[in-house]
Amino acid sequence: MKEAKENHPFSKLAKPAQRALANADINSLEELAKLTEKELMKLHGIGKSTLPVLKEAMADKGLSFAK
Repeated sequence: MKEAKENHPFSKLAKPAQRALANADINSLEELAKLTEKELMKLHGIGKSTLPVLKEAMADKGLSFAK
């Protein structure tokens, strides 16, 4: 089970950012792509350092934030 967590797209994020996404019921990059960057940044626990990590993970999957 530990391997699955390490492969999760949000595993590289700080714990507060992981909790913020979980509390917003965002469990995948596809769900994250429905948000704008501005909407994401409004979540408590999401900081400026979170954005580049998520953008890179999304780009690897051909996804981006909503406009």
